[in-house]
Amino acid sequence: LLIGFGGIALFVGSFVIANTLAITVAQRMRELATLRTLGASRRQVLGSVVLESVVVGIIGSIIGLFLGLAIAIGLKQLLEATGFELPSGGIVFTTRTIVVSLAVGTLIALLASLRPAFRATRIEPIAAVREGAVMPTSRFARWTLPVSAIVAAAAVALFSYGVFADGIDTKVRLVALVVGVLLLFVAVAMVASRVVRPLAFLLGAPGARLGGSAGALARQNAVRNPARTASTAAAVMIGLALITFVAMIGESFRSSFSSAVAELFVADYSVTAGNNPLTSKAAAAAVRAPGVEVLSEIRVANAKLAGKSIAVNGVDANLTKVVDMKWSSGSSSVPAQLGRDGAFIKKRYADDHSLDVGSPLIVKTPTGKTLRLHVEGIFDEPKGGSPFRDVAISKTTFDNSFATHDNDFTLLNVSGGPTAENTARLEQALRAFPDAEVKTRDEFRDGQLSQLDRNLKILYALLGLSVIVSLFGVVNVLVLSVFERTREIGMLRAVGMTRRQVRRMIRHESIVTALIGAALGIAVGIFLAGLTTIALSDYGVVFAIPYRSLAIFVVVAIVAGMLAAILPARRASKLNVLEALQYE
Repeated sequence: LLIGFGGIALFVGSFVIANTLAITVAQRMRELATLRTLGASRRQVLGSVVLESVVVGIIGSIIGLFLGLAIAIGLKQLLEATGFELPSGGIVFTTRTIVVSLAVGTLIALLASLRPAFRATRIEPIAAVREGAVMPTSRFARWTLPVSAIVAAAAVALFSYGVFADGIDTKVRLVALVVGVLLLFVAVAMVASRVVRPLAFLLGAPGARLGGSAGALARQNAVRNPARTASTAAAVMIGLALITFVAMIGESFRSSFSSAVAELFVADYSVTAGNNPLTSKAAAAAVRAPGVEVLSEIRVANAKLAGKSIAVNGVDANLTKVVDMKWSSGSSSVPAQLGRDGAFIKKRYADDHSLDVGSPLIVKTPTGKTLRLHVEGIFDEPKGGSPFRDVAISKTTFDNSFATHDNDFTLLNVSGGPTAENTARLEQALRAFPDAEVKTRDEFRDGQLSQLDRNLKILYALLGLSVIVSLFGVVNVLVLSVFERTREIGMLRAVGMTRRQVRRMIRHESIVTALIGAALGIAVGIFLAGLTTIALSDYGVVFAIPYRSLAIFVVVAIVAGMLAAILPARRASKLNVLEALQYE
């Protein structure tokens, strides 16, 4: 998982490297043309740019290697200080890690340099003496739109195959998903230059209105070189697209889970042991608490059915008093009538395996027993899931066939419902079991959602690394752009623009670029999440848009743009007017 997030950061970094080299090649066009005039061949020009990228890649990889080691040491100490249990032993820093890190970093830089390097070979010698010469247009520029459409179609096909296909190997599924997502990013980046102008005018309108002439100039600067702005925004797009995707899937799970708990959970209390099974002895102690009217236990263990691994629940006759179940076939009396050989299954499992009431089931348990069962009922599971797995049998049959007798869920109804007094009585009855946690319906739901939120925050933090990498790209482009526009900025200062207005212009330009990346990223993230929720709809996942989270992402993009502009803006505002006007 961590290597996967590292790969995302490297993918974003490749956009930064390619964009930086493209700008430096354009700025050195007359220098490279002069070399061609003096006899340098296209191959030599290509070799010089590629060699430059390799050197940059090696230096960056060495620095990144030792920075990564320092971060790992610091993170390990931080986790230990916060009480997080880690395996005993020190940091593992092997020769393999060094070799792979240096090789991958250098290779990424090399691959990212190829397009700028090949463009450098097309600079004609006459450009050395031509004032205002520009980089030649790529021979394949006219094919950008159809090629991007083909790449996008291939990306959607691969991603859809990874999401919707049944019965494929997990590795094949992951490869299809990853390659599909990466190709989609490439396709969007290829056409991004065509949407930069309308997006810049739309997203830059508030800055132009509030920032005066500096804001208006910033918006014009953003569209002056659409390809450059699009490439810079593409790096921001990747990180925000993945973060949006995670946020939307998380919100979908939250919505579906909350509705499922509200529909199913009619018990007053649940007794859990965090994420671990709860011993049945705790349930026996809880039922003796004053006021307890109903207690139902749900157990779970793994088994095999028709050669495939399944999960089996053990339930008791009180189940429907604490869980409101709807049946496609059968009635609420099914759990109490399972007996020694009865079972109920979920509707989705029944549909997938063509099972009906009366169908035989032969289940093999880890203890070596073979259970010959028949279907008594088919449970219609709500969207958002349920506490039940593939097959459910009576608790008595479960205890006779499986070694584990711990509870996955322990649900209770208490006279008077959830009150502070009843909670205190249950906690008192369970004082001998320190892991037991007494929770009301709402507390149970909120506890499950808080665990989901913690996992999402971890994913946000890891994906945030790619956004940080993309900010370096924004800084790079703005710094190089300031160099490129030295005379222009000097002219603006000469006609009356203040240092503050120069800083504001650079800052607004950075914000517009970041917002373009955010707009593209959020759109791509919503598209990917939409496809995924369609595929998971049978599992209860519903399409939900986290408007609050998306608004936060937009604010983060604005703040990130402001931070990225600090160094370039200060540099631009400190340019000496006379020296800038004389700059060549």
